Amino acid sequence: MKPVRVLALASEIYPLIKTGGLADVAGALPLALTSEDVETVTLLPGYPAVLGALEEATVAGTLPDLYGGPARLLRGRAAELGLLAIDAPHLYARPGNPYLGPDGQDWPDNAWRFAALARVAADLAAGKIGGFAPDIVHGHDWQAGLAPAFLHYAGKPHPPTVMTVHNLAFQGLFPAALLGSLGLPAEAFSIDGVEFYGGIGYLKAGLAFADRITTVSPTYAAEMRTPDSGIGLDGLLRARGDAVHGILNGIDEAVWNPATDPMIAKRYSVREPGNRRINKLALQERFGLAASRDVLLFGVISRLTWQKGLDLLLDALDGLLGLGSELVLLGTGDRALEERFAAAAAAHSGRVGCVIGYDEALAHQIQAGVDALLVPSRFEPCGLTQLCALRYGALPVVARVGGLADTVIDANEAALAEGAATGVQFAPVTAWMLRQALERVAALWRRPALWRRVQRNAMRSDVSWRRPAALYAALYRELIAGRSR
Repeated sequence: MKPVRVLALASEIYPLIKTGGLADVAGALPLALTSEDVETVTLLPGYPAVLGALEEATVAGTLPDLYGGPARLLRGRAAELGLLAIDAPHLYARPGNPYLGPDGQDWPDNAWRFAALARVAADLAAGKIGGFAPDIVHGHDWQAGLAPAFLHYAGKPHPPTVMTVHNLAFQGLFPAALLGSLGLPAEAFSIDGVEFYGGIGYLKAGLAFADRITTVSPTYAAEMRTPDSGIGLDGLLRARGDAVHGILNGIDEAVWNPATDPMIAKRYSVREPGNRRINKLALQERFGLAASRDVLLFGVISRLTWQKGLDLLLDALDGLLGLGSELVLLGTGDRALEERFAAAAAAHSGRVGCVIGYDEALAHQIQAGVDALLVPSRFEPCGLTQLCALRYGALPVVARVGGLADTVIDANEAALAEGAATGVQFAPVTAWMLRQALERVAALWRRPALWRRVQRNAMRSDVSWRRPAALYAALYRELIAGRSR
């Protein structure tokens, strides 16, 4: 079977630069695809962190004027990944967050910064730049959305395109007046083109022109085609019909493995879980909580936003504490939620601990130390935190939405009787139903043998990239075969 060559394009990639789950997927999927005889090269903006990590870099091409300045295309490797980096200092030579300036606001030239990513991808696919001749172009989220549009309006043969939606809420909306400066023809500004409610929609463009659309769970693929969850794009997604696929994410089992994890206090495994209690005691000490293996310890690792439902947890906090439980939280986001959680930690010292920010090592320690991990999201395309929780034996307590519904088996009576349960689900997504879920978890905790059985089920869940990689490889080959007919 002939190897498939994929040009992926993403605005972030783990471990080089990360703000969320997109980076984890962009970094893990290419490695998983190698077992499917798929070679991936990922095109990235040349942020300082990317250029600094690039090994054995060579110049694959030059661009005299890329939206306001010259650029080079560098090819190299980093963290076992094949990479192409756009070395354009006028666009990317900025430290810190890839999207936000020092004031916490979007960079004012983000329209051109990510149009450049799509433009270079389209030029590579069309053979205008040396370095990599792909069989498939696979874009991730709105930052890659213009690539299928550029290829479409060029009017020439090009490789099949795939767009993956990681979160429909982030769409890349910019003023209509930029159309010409982006290099799009006047006819592109139409309902069948890139126009979206009077502006230019980067994600809309990708969804309109990609040969296939994927998203990160089957349930979210259905949800985003409904008016309630489609955020204005549900009609387009319904019209695309069978072009839309839901493929679950996985996690990198080498990074997230309690048996080998260097970031946790004591390593353990599903066969030898005893050391897990040491991680719990270490975590309680880290957050200044009363240290006891007998207290039910809940945890949160999340962006603090309305989407993630953390306001509901605050509303249900009295119920959690009324169960005799403790809570630790690691997260950052909306200032009002940050302040409310900090106030809760101060008001309930010794029972609620809070770290505002993000700390990768602490995230690992939370997964290894809490008894249950809370993910009360109002919507969740896939979610990676609950996959890590399964792997680490922190029973996930999740809203029954999106990928959370697809990855956690609720500990209802039937699932417990069949020995299949891996966590707890709740719906609808309200503070009252979250509180009921907390009570169900506490009831399960009071039955230690049953708790350990569910915990073992969780740790044995297949959260790897093996099946998703096989599905992506099959999708790529189907597209290639369709073009050759």
